[in-house]
Amino acid sequence: MPIVRVAVPVPLPQLFDYLSDDATQEDIGRCVQVPFGRGEKNGLILALPEQGDWALERLKPVTHIQRDLPRLPSDWLELVAFAARYYHAPIGEAVALALPPGLRRPRVRSRGKPSDAVAVDNGECQIGICPALTPAQADVLATCRAAPAGFAVWLLVGVTGSGKTEIYLRLAADVLAAGKQVLMLVPEIALTPQLEERVRARFPAAHIVSLHSERAPVARARGFVQALEGQADIVLGTRLAVFTPLPRLGLILVDEEHDASYKQQEGIRYSARDMAVWRARQRNVPVMLGSATPSLESWRHAQNGRYRLLNLPDRALASALPVVRLIDIRRYKLDEGMSPPLRDAIAARLERGEQSLVFINRRGYAPVLACPACGWVSQCPNCSAHRVVHLADRRLRCHHCGAESAIPRACPDCGNQDIRPLGRGTQRVEVRLAALFPTARVLRIDHDAARTPARREALLAAIAAGEADILVGTQMMSKGHDFPRLTLVGTLGADASLRAADFRAPERLFQQLMQVGGRAGRADRPGEVLIQTEVPAHPLYASLIRHDFDAFARSELDHRQAAAFPPFSYQAMLRADAPELATAVGFLRQAKQEAILLADSAVRIFDPVPMRMTRLARRERAQLLVEADQRGALQNFLAQWLERIYALRIQRGLRWHVDVDPMEV
Repeated sequence: MPIVRVAVPVPLPQLFDYLSDDATQEDIGRCVQVPFGRGEKNGLILALPEQGDWALERLKPVTHIQRDLPRLPSDWLELVAFAARYYHAPIGEAVALALPPGLRRPRVRSRGKPSDAVAVDNGECQIGICPALTPAQADVLATCRAAPAGFAVWLLVGVTGSGKTEIYLRLAADVLAAGKQVLMLVPEIALTPQLEERVRARFPAAHIVSLHSERAPVARARGFVQALEGQADIVLGTRLAVFTPLPRLGLILVDEEHDASYKQQEGIRYSARDMAVWRARQRNVPVMLGSATPSLESWRHAQNGRYRLLNLPDRALASALPVVRLIDIRRYKLDEGMSPPLRDAIAARLERGEQSLVFINRRGYAPVLACPACGWVSQCPNCSAHRVVHLADRRLRCHHCGAESAIPRACPDCGNQDIRPLGRGTQRVEVRLAALFPTARVLRIDHDAARTPARREALLAAIAAGEADILVGTQMMSKGHDFPRLTLVGTLGADASLRAADFRAPERLFQQLMQVGGRAGRADRPGEVLIQTEVPAHPLYASLIRHDFDAFARSELDHRQAAAFPPFSYQAMLRADAPELATAVGFLRQAKQEAILLADSAVRIFDPVPMRMTRLARRERAQLLVEADQRGALQNFLAQWLERIYALRIQRGLRWHVDVDPMEV
């Protein structure tokens, strides 16, 4: 009876053997249901070995092999195996990550027939409306089309509003004309509907599949199968879409490649952008990474010639980039965080019938409720964080674990009724703007106001229709949106990132301010960006005023190189959490001792330390950093080290994981 080797979604770095009386080599890559423990699990057949590791009488038979769908191809299995290998995750968990939940259930069927290539002429669309290209866009397209076929990484650096999406669509048209498939990745679900609408308008004859976590499991599974069977021409989605099987893959597009949302922060901590580059190399197809503010890792690759740099230095429609001005708030008394020059600028836009955006990357009414008499603060009982004041529904809510309670009428400790909200968030700014400008229509756009896709779309439609005069928004408003009447962006609280301990904080701040500032003046009206700061002489702001990403990147990379930070080194973080901090730290100390026995001079091992947010959801967290100057040295060390870690005796209640190329240290 054939042995079937199965990847099962459990946190163990191994495959499991079962028996099947009718399995053949054609079943490799098929989903399978197997007994596991006291129940059953869904897995994936990865091999049919001639001999197993256990006696045949100890093996259990498979329950069901799903043969009503095409098997997953070998290149897809290689992709998942690479993810498991590079990010040092159990192969069964990597398979479970890459497969939609609904696909692992029997009898998921696709709908539709394989579509023909979209009708185009020399790569230019005959369908939909094609805007005229700017000279810079034409040069970029000519460069790409003249390049030899095969693998290449293009880094498209284009200022906000420069027409990067039009480049994507023209290249997609070329690929569709050749009968191949296109994979388009966006960092956030909120950006998917508008891009999908634009793609469908351009390619109405194409079969387009949208994949992201807000889609129902059955719909995700059906789209996955349509791509697997070659029916889908374009697959558009968030980071999970990078694992979509595409037999006719011809091009990968990664929009806003710098965005941290491409890095998974739970389970297997993979980077969809990096996986897209690996997949393009695997399939020998080009991949384009686009951004107005590329990651410093990608920028350095472009400077070194590993990536091919393309530039769109000017806006496609607007005559000029927005003017960036600094407001030295040390000179003014602020009104709920807003200076007189910012308020005057908003008033001027109201008189002209234009829209303004006040950007504050903190939702809620105030970050903390406090008692001035005894010092009580609204601490979360589960996390090392405060519960945020949400005045609209009179709740204190932790933005990390979700714990909430009613706002007390008096201090819980001393009974003082004069408890006060400290600081400000979007709700507080919204309330104050409504009081300052009573005739203006003030609209707040944050996670609380846009909890559902329908509500999010309704808010964006209202803005586009001119039904709002003043917008108050978080980073949800910082990218991808195009509102012709929006001519002013004012930012609050930008300086906080300059004082952060994370070495990536300046990079994120520059990207965020460039992106949100790019919302202003995208049509025929000039835009203005007002940045409130206490340190107007900071070099980051000088580069921002000049829209000079190149200067900022050079300066920041010099600092990174001096400190041996990525991209001049490679890192992995071993994290542990447990009910008690001592348990987590004790495990990491054991792991460090094992690391010392293995490591040579190429690998640097740091001490275990509590994480910045030590307590999260009633669990105490700590971490241990390992670092090397060469990626290969780090990977070789991790492979040996994790074998020893799996062999350690783990205290009950402790959990651990490894994060390769961590975004937060």
